[in-house]
Amino acid sequence: MKYEKRILCIGAGFVGGPTAAMIAYKCPECRVTVVDINKKRIDQWNSNTLPVFEPGLDAIIKAVRGTNLFFRTDIPKGIQENDIIFVCVNTPTKAFGAGAGMAADLQFWENTARQILENARSSKIVVEKSTFPVKTAQAMERILMSRNNGIHFDVLSNPEFLAEGTAVRDLERPDRVLIGSRNTEGGLKARDELVEIYANWVPRERIVTSNIWSSELSKLAANFFLAQRISTINAISAVCEKTGADVSEVAKIVGMDSRIGSKFLNASIGFGGSCFKKDILNLVYLCRHEGLPEVADYLEGVIRINDYQKNRFVMVMLEAMFNTLVGKKICLFGFAFKANTSDTRESPAIHVVRRLLEEKAEIILTDPVALDNAKADIKEFAGTVHYVKDPYRAVKGCQAIAVMTEWSLYKELDYRKIYDLMVKPAFVFDGRNILDHQALFEIGFNVYPIGKRPMSHF
Repeated sequence: MKYEKRILCIGAGFVGGPTAAMIAYKCPECRVTVVDINKKRIDQWNSNTLPVFEPGLDAIIKAVRGTNLFFRTDIPKGIQENDIIFVCVNTPTKAFGAGAGMAADLQFWENTARQILENARSSKIVVEKSTFPVKTAQAMERILMSRNNGIHFDVLSNPEFLAEGTAVRDLERPDRVLIGSRNTEGGLKARDELVEIYANWVPRERIVTSNIWSSELSKLAANFFLAQRISTINAISAVCEKTGADVSEVAKIVGMDSRIGSKFLNASIGFGGSCFKKDILNLVYLCRHEGLPEVADYLEGVIRINDYQKNRFVMVMLEAMFNTLVGKKICLFGFAFKANTSDTRESPAIHVVRRLLEEKAEIILTDPVALDNAKADIKEFAGTVHYVKDPYRAVKGCQAIAVMTEWSLYKELDYRKIYDLMVKPAFVFDGRNILDHQALFEIGFNVYPIGKRPMSHF
């Protein structure tokens, strides 16, 4: 079959796989290939058990896989055969050398750029899809244009704005699609070609174009604004607990202000995931490098409040349970950093588990889809932490439940049955404020929400 466009996604993770699937689903005239060096991951994409859990993704994959969507491991062949290349590789926070703990680790990005240069036999449009530091496009251009062999590369920035757990909806009905380009004839032509792909299903008014540096910075800035709102309401939650205010009531009142709005004002144990912390630290590093220490300190404060909230949650547990957790069984409801995803990267549960183990508590973890990732994240505690998928089995003999993930499953459980299975006095620490606290109290639980007065029988 002759396809109008041949598209390659390098990287088969949380961004590359769903993005490629949606393009293939909405653009049957395009052939979309996803490549990755991880053969196990590619095999999973070609199986009935996908490596990424996202509601609605299975159905889309099954509709287009083998028709105009393909998952392969041959990266050089993919580069040679395709005209538009989305770079969807991982950009973790650097763990070594200059900028360790803040700057993005760009080794995978540079390896990919050099692979494209080495294997390209014709001109390409290269699209930054992963979240990259500002000016990465310039570095990519310098690598790709380092050979005078008649092959031309146009680099675009097209950052993803996906929220895990709603990625399919975000791809199908995005708030906006952002495409940054150079203001050159070739850059504008490449931009328009990418616009035409998205225009197959995204209204034109939601496709925003900008210069390439604004595009790269906008992704980082958007994540800072969202994370800042979470840290702000979490800071207020600490004040609420000390003064007798109710953080849910405060958030509702504040959110009714049209200048502020109600989104991302749910108090919790803190944010997690692969983006917020990494992207904010990236901005902090950029500001320090550019001689903006006051801005860097302000940005970094959002991270400090997030860490404080996780520590505070554990300290509330310690104080409530008579200032000792030694030998006490505590069941964590959820390990994924948010509901409707199996992703556990930077999950607050990781920190809470480590702190509870420092207090010599015994930990039982339950989560509907994220237990395998949990085992990998805290593998140093193998044999110490117990993993039980069934929440009723998990709570047996426990003295406390800590709600870590806002899975709807946890709202629907029979808590009277759970209370009967637990050691008394029984505690619930609702780190997501999703449960009916009054009903739990009436059953007999001692209930400790976030940002609200505890409900104790003592």
